[in-house]
Amino acid sequence: MKLRILGSGTSDGIPVLGCGCPVCRSADRRDRRLRSSLLVRGAGGEQAVIDTGPEFRIQALRAGIGRLDAVFLTHSHADHIHGMDDVRPLSRENPLPVYGNRETIEELKERFSYVFRETQRGGGKPRLLPAVVSAPVVIGGLRFSPIPVIHGALSILGWRVDEGPAAAVYLTDTSEIPGPSWPLIGAPGVIIIGGLRMRPHPTHFNFEQALDAAVKTGARRGLLTHICHDYSHRAIKAYCRNYRKGRGIGNISLQPAYDGLELRV
Repeated sequence: MKLRILGSGTSDGIPVLGCGCPVCRSADRRDRRLRSSLLVRGAGGEQAVIDTGPEFRIQALRAGIGRLDAVFLTHSHADHIHGMDDVRPLSRENPLPVYGNRETIEELKERFSYVFRETQRGGGKPRLLPAVVSAPVVIGGLRFSPIPVIHGALSILGWRVDEGPAAAVYLTDTSEIPGPSWPLIGAPGVIIIGGLRMRPHPTHFNFEQALDAAVKTGARRGLLTHICHDYSHRAIKAYCRNYRKGRGIGNISLQPAYDGLELRV
């Protein structure tokens, strides 16, 4: 199984419009953070994405995505679904399944209502097959299992992806992991988890909370995503290094993710 970070930024994206902070002016490409999204590729050629944010077309072009088997959604906030129309070319031959919890699918149908009703010919629209999910979904050799987590006052989904003995977990926009969800997370090879900034936030884990959760899973590798513009990639990398050193942790690699990062699980 191969993973590609399509975007590692928070809802504003980095650089933030109108901002002249050092991170937004940085020449380090790892500080350029599109809205958070993940591409999953299976050994049999399966391809699926988790979330389609506003820059999905740009992300897909960069990653060379020419087809998709499914889209998995975490929740319905704009930075996670507002690129859904960009899957039009990828759904011409076959309608594209889209999986999420009930609230997300209902919001998707409302936000993109033109997709599901008769409209004028010409112009085109994506062909979507939205489905409320409560059990694992199998795409070829990939198994996507929904993980309920809390995002402020919202119940949203994270996803665990298994292919044979390999497993990866993707949790973004998380402020709490309920007790029953921990067994669903298990001990993946990689966990990609939202860590917004160093300061606390009411609807997101901060760096420390996200790293604490990553360590608790027993994963071999933890990556922070959904990052704001408070800190550069280099600064967050140093934070992760100091976190491990301060706690004497030696059995997990902890780093910030960045756009375009590719992982083999």
